[in-house]
Amino acid sequence: MSNEMTLREHLDELRRRLIWVVIFITASMIAAFVFRDLILGFLLEPGFSKTGEKPIATEVLEVVGVTFKVTFMVGLVVSLPVVIYQIVRFVSPGLTKREKIYLVFFIPVILIAFIAGAAFAYYVLFPPAFEFLFNFGTNNVDPEIRVSSYINVVISLMFWMGTVFQIPLVMFFLARLGVVTPRWLGKFRKYAVVLAFVAAAIITPTFDPVNQTLVAIPIIVLYEIGILMARIGRRLRKRKT
Repeated sequence: MSNEMTLREHLDELRRRLIWVVIFITASMIAAFVFRDLILGFLLEPGFSKTGEKPIATEVLEVVGVTFKVTFMVGLVVSLPVVIYQIVRFVSPGLTKREKIYLVFFIPVILIAFIAGAAFAYYVLFPPAFEFLFNFGTNNVDPEIRVSSYINVVISLMFWMGTVFQIPLVMFFLARLGVVTPRWLGKFRKYAVVLAFVAAAIITPTFDPVNQTLVAIPIIVLYEIGILMARIGRRLRKRKT
């Protein structure tokens, strides 16, 4: 008797898993909305804890919009492990045993790396960045920071730093697939340093060299870690062949 599923059965399973994902994301968003004041206070702390001031809202629906945006993002992030789990369960029947082991190992690593990047942005990058931004040009301008503008910067930086922290894993998989080699990555190092500062200039909201260096140095360190990961990926590829 064949264990292969029909197209209809695949679609039914996909529908069930999508329903569970939607339910969990909705529940997470509701929970985030209940604790919205704590979450917003947490996000506002790097920029306003030392000033004792609050951001302003210049539009009627601005605070409401920011609140729903934050609760949606938090709900999505909290639900991410469940979303990934449902995706893995859906595709796992078509994977080999070795591929399943890779998924079980790397999915938690990807999540941890993203959290580490977001934490780096929050605890290391934000304080000096907002100190610079809030005090730049104050001799001529009285800064009135809009809450929507501030939250957009915070969410954007946390997302991009979480993404940047995936560099070693990406380099591992590229080497594992034979796209790059550790030797080539080593030769590319000097260009990687330049690209790190270019990426830092794009990611950071400030143009001062201190904050850009705070972002560029971790990218360079992650690249070096990525070379080590690429060596592991290369060895695994040779074993397979």
